[in-house]
Amino acid sequence: MPSDAATRPHALPPDVLAVLALPDPATLTEDQRRGSVCVWGDDRLDNVTAVDLGVQDEPQRWFPRACPAHVADRAHRALFDHAAMCEQCVDAAEHCETSRVLYRLVREGRR
Repeated sequence: MPSDAATRPHALPPDVLAVLALPDPATLTEDQRRGSVCVWGDDRLDNVTAVDLGVQDEPQRWFPRACPAHVADRAHRALFDHAAMCEQCVDAAEHCETSRVLYRLVREGRR
């Protein structure tokens, strides 16, 4: 059976990152900006458990990552906000990529 890390995508879709609402990098520590500490907490991260939030280039280049629990919490809240405003989710949420990825992030982080 593959590990959680092996089943995670290498990059989250931009629409998912947008609804997760990454923090302003100016408010983060250097360790958070370089991905060794969760961007939404103070958990130290390793390559097995960290959720890669993609390389960000604005306002400067930074490498946000987060712990699965914080990502699950953010994804859970984002799923409700997104579904309420997404036409595709109202008709058939299983066809909305953003909804599917958010739901998966919730499941993975709540194990």
